[in-house]
Amino acid sequence: MKNESTTTVLVTGGSRGIGAAACLLLAERGHAVAVNYTRDAAAAEALVSRIRAEGGQALAIQADVAEAAQVAAMFERIDRELPRLSGLVNNAGVVDLPARVDEMDAARLQRMFAINVFGSFHCAREAVRRMSSKHGGRGGAIVNISSAAARLGSPSQYVDYAAAKGAIDTFTVGLAREVATEGVRVNAIRPGIIETEIHASGGLPDRAKQMAPMVPMQRAGSPDEVAQAIAWLLSDAASYTTGAILDVSGGR
Repeated sequence: MKNESTTTVLVTGGSRGIGAAACLLLAERGHAVAVNYTRDAAAAEALVSRIRAEGGQALAIQADVAEAAQVAAMFERIDRELPRLSGLVNNAGVVDLPARVDEMDAARLQRMFAINVFGSFHCAREAVRRMSSKHGGRGGAIVNISSAAARLGSPSQYVDYAAAKGAIDTFTVGLAREVATEGVRVNAIRPGIIETEIHASGGLPDRAKQMAPMVPMQRAGSPDEVAQAIAWLLSDAASYTTGAILDVSGGR
């Protein structure tokens, strides 16, 4: 781990998959990391212990991003216990079991948009209040995790998830332009088929392997490959990049 002047990056859904890979890489690059999780405290604490063992600074924080009050409390804890916030990775998200639109009930749709869309709005609002020069902040960057599903629609699997990620794409462009003069950059990444636990949570544990032949590169991606893109968009190397949506999808 680097010992340098540290700022904090919050990674929502940071205890596993793409989120965990991002936390590890960002800590390696010298950031303090706030590892948000909803239920799996053991995984979050294990990740924090690993970062600390390698000389980094990290804190696990439980919060359901769909709940605005919990999000506000999470940011207040970061204010108290970690260095200045300079980055947010809106990574927390859910899928559901494959279904057609005419089979989806209201509870499923409420959950899908509450976490995947409202959660990103709640977190971005709090981050902008801390990072924007309009609010006395010193700047920063937000990376929203979208999905290639936003372009492809995911018919007969989860159109609701695809629609939620389409909303994230639009949110990214609008917020980027809104805060462009306030020292805050906002970009998104659209991962494709990535080897993570999210497929199992949607009832398709072998989905990445089964869909690999549909990818031009003929393989699924890794969480580390997405994390590299996240780290770049958060870094000064991307200082003139805002409102961009980067596909990390093997060409699909």
